[in-house]
Formats: sequence, C-alpha cells, structure tokens
Amino acid sequence: MPNELIPGRNAVEEALRAGRRLLHIVVSRDSEVARSPLIKEARRRNIQVRFADRSALDSLVGRGRHQGIVAVAEARPPASLDDIFEEAKKRGEPPFIAILDGVEDPQNLGAVIRSAESFGVHGIILPERRSAGVSPAVHKASAGAVEYMRIVRVTNLPHALSLCRGRGLWIIGAESRGDKSLFSEDLKGPVAFVIGGEDTGLSRPVAERCDRIVRVPMSGRVRSLNVSAAAAILLFEKRRQEAAAGAQPAR
Repeated sequence: MPNELIPGRNAVEEALRAGRRLLHIVVSRDSEVARSPLIKEARRRNIQVRFADRSALDSLVGRGRHQGIVAVAEARPPASLDDIFEEAKKRGEPPFIAILDGVEDPQNLGAVIRSAESFGVHGIILPERRSAGVSPAVHKASAGAVEYMRIVRVTNLPHALSLCRGRGLWIIGAESRGDKSLFSEDLKGPVAFVIGGEDTGLSRPVAERCDRIVRVPMSGRVRSLNVSAAAAILLFEKRRQEAAAGAQPAR
C-alpha cells in the first residue's frame, strides 16, 4: 500500500497523538510551525524532520493546503465492518454508523468524518465507486479525526446496508424529501444514518433498503443543506435524544 500524506498542523498533531507510524515530516523553512513544539515532539519520538521550500510541499499536496507541514505516514490496513462492531462493543455502546452514498467532495468527506468522531460514531462506510477516498485533503479537512475513525470501503453499498440490518441496526436515510421529520424519529439504540451525495442524494437501490427516510426541517427559503452540515445535525440529534433519555453518553 502506498504511504499516506497528512497535511496541516492539526492533522499532523493528531497523527502524533494517535501514535500513527510517521516515516518523516516535511516542513517549510519559512513557516511558523518550523519552530513549534510539534517539531520538538516529532524529534523526541525520533521522527525525521526534513526542511524544504514551500513549493516542495505544494507539489506534494497542492498549493495552500498544508500550512507549511506534511507528514508521510505508513498506510493503515483497511478496516472491515467487523472492526466497526468491535469498536462499539469495546465502548459498551449500541452500534452507531454513518454511511455515505456518493459523497465525492474531499472537503465534505473530511468535515463529515470530523463531526462523526466528535459525536461518537463507531465507523463510516463508503462505496468504492462514486466516493472520495481518504486523501490529503480529507486528512486536513477532518482536522485529524481520520486517525480515530474506522473507515470501510465496500463494493456493494446496498448489500452493506443489509448486513447492518441483519446485525440489528435501524437504517435511516436522510433526504430533503423525506417522509418524516428527523426530530420526530426515535434515534436511540443501534442506528446507521445513510447520507446521499452532494447533487444526487440517495441512489434508488440504497433508498429502497432504508427503514425510514427522514428530512431535516427547515424554515428558510433555501430548502437543502450542505452534506456535511446535514450530517452534523443528524449525528447530533441522535446524541441529544440519548442524553435527554438518560442513555449512556459516548466516551
């Protein structure tokens, strides 16, 4: 597997904190991070620090996307659906999964991962086709949350939904044309949220395997939300309901 490039100060800090195997770190000579505690900590862990011109970092991950620092890490082994359920079991919580159907924008994927980690999601399922992968842009947009999230790529998303249902999860799709308000749906217990792509929403085969399609109620003139904003509301609402019912909070 090829090495992963992790750009941005927050993402590199979280990679260090998570104990990620970093091969080396490339730092722009003219950046403030070159003299930061982050670099001191990397050296304390015997991680090689290489200094380069900013253009060299631009060539690695794109201009303006690195904040003067890029870590080169060993690729993580792929996660499986079993890994997600094992994580839920380890935390002593009902499984909580986010499933993304055709989210192709790396910024949106990174933002969803960041929200998912914040609200205690045990894992994310992505299709191998029509989906962004865990790229440098996703690392940066997630602010390092990628390091703590089990991300599973599947060849057949509808089949993955069936497997989740077989393990007792309630499958809830989210679309602006949903037949029920998110806020009137009972979200406590084992749940998988299915969130559609930026322009296409849920594909028909995926929507047909959902137990319920909900919508986020809105009162403004614009009738749709950005994917990452919708995901944050969905994930928060589940945790809010559990807190209101006195259920065990995540972590």
